[in-house]
Amino acid sequence: MGIDPRRNPSSAIGRAMAGLLVVLVLTACQATYTNHGYLPPPEDIETLQIGATRDEVVDLIGSPGSSGVMRDEAWFYTDYRIRNFAYQPPEIIERNILAVSFNEAGRVQNIERYGLDDGRVVQFSRRVTTSSVEDIGILRSILSNFGQIDLSNLGS
Repeated sequence: MGIDPRRNPSSAIGRAMAGLLVVLVLTACQATYTNHGYLPPPEDIETLQIGATRDEVVDLIGSPGSSGVMRDEAWFYTDYRIRNFAYQPPEIIERNILAVSFNEAGRVQNIERYGLDDGRVVQFSRRVTTSSVEDIGILRSILSNFGQIDLSNLGS
C-alpha cells in the first residue's frame, strides 16, 4: 500500500504554489498606462473663437496647468499617455497638444492641434558652466590646506 498522490497534501500545496507563480508571472508582464497633462474637452475647444481675449480663453477652457506652457505669444495645453512594460523604457503612445496663439493686442490669433505624429525631436543646448576648481586630487587638496590651519583656536 503506497500513498495516493491525489490525496497527498504536499502535492496539492505544490500545485497551488505553481499555479500562483504562473499567475504572478503573467500579471507582471502586463503593461501599465499613466496619463499626464490636461487638454480641454473638444466641446469646450469648439466654443473658443478667433479674437477672444486671454480672460475669455481662461473662462472657456481654463489656463494651461503645470504640464502646459504659458508664454506671451501662445499658450500650450498638453496631455499624453505613457505605456510602461516590464523592463523596457517607458513609451509615449499618445500625445495631444492644443496651441492657442495670441497677437500683440492679447487676442486669439490662431488655434492649432498637434498629435504624436506631428512631433519632432528637439535638441536642447547643453550649456555647462566651467568649474573654477582645478583638477587636483583629493589628497593634494587636503594636504594643501594643512599650512592654512590656525592651531591656536583648537585649545580654546
